[in-house]
Amino acid sequence: MDYPHISVLKEEVLESFKPMQIHRFIDGTLGAGGHAEAILKSHPEIEQLVGIDRDQSALKIASARLMPFSGKTRFLHAQFSNALGALLKEGEGVYDGILLDLGVSSMQLDEEERGFSFREEGPLDMRMDKSNPLTAGIIVNTYPEEELGWIFREWGEEKMWRKAAQAIVKARLQSPLNTTKELADLMQESIRSRKPQIHAATLVFQALRIAVNDELKAIDEALPIALKLLKKGGRLAVISFHSLEDRIVKRFFQKESLDKESTSGIGGLFIDREPSLKTLTRKPLEATDREVADNPRSRSAKLRVAEKL
Repeated sequence: MDYPHISVLKEEVLESFKPMQIHRFIDGTLGAGGHAEAILKSHPEIEQLVGIDRDQSALKIASARLMPFSGKTRFLHAQFSNALGALLKEGEGVYDGILLDLGVSSMQLDEEERGFSFREEGPLDMRMDKSNPLTAGIIVNTYPEEELGWIFREWGEEKMWRKAAQAIVKARLQSPLNTTKELADLMQESIRSRKPQIHAATLVFQALRIAVNDELKAIDEALPIALKLLKKGGRLAVISFHSLEDRIVKRFFQKESLDKESTSGIGGLFIDREPSLKTLTRKPLEATDREVADNPRSRSAKLRVAEKL
């Protein structure tokens, strides 16, 4: 059976966990289950794999895909930071591996009614979890210009954030912006892309998606919980798709790998500490040319891996 989502960096993920005996594993962003299926096939010793996703449609697809492993799988419908917190209450230091594949999936991008893509006509939605009351349409049509600008600058890293916000506020005085095409066309008219091959709406859509789903906060909260869930020698692998996500992961790995900790005292004093992680990827792993040719959406993917000490 063909599945609507191609798992990025799958071989690199498998290689990251290859030397390990894995008995308990968490896929914190299950999607269509491609990574989970590959891990289960490569590690027949797995006793339990917990698959987490906030998208009920994804969980339905993944559970069908992983039916051959039904005795080993458990599925949780929740944002991954919340689900990891719930698992922590069940026990600390009990998992051998954790994978987080951040960002929006191909399935969500390709479903016009989800409103994630500026290339498809759909409602301004962008919710990964449909029970979330906040949509991109609410943000675009009700948030003040100053707040819109902040979202585009901070979460989209859009250089022309001010013009984007002004254009939206001016347009919505005439009529609400209801569809992805309306917003994409407005951005095309109002702001210039930094690179000609990139659509002018790209970073605005990224910022709105992050705002709707509170994505960066979830990453910040999830990483320290994931560390606590791992056994000593367990590994944490994180795939990110843009600089904001990757920066959070990189800084967390760096901080937890240090044997010194700065104090709040004057004079830049440091105290000794035991590092809790060993970073296994000096530079993030990226998709090969072949993978990018087969799946262009893998172009921006970066994989970082660390081992708990």
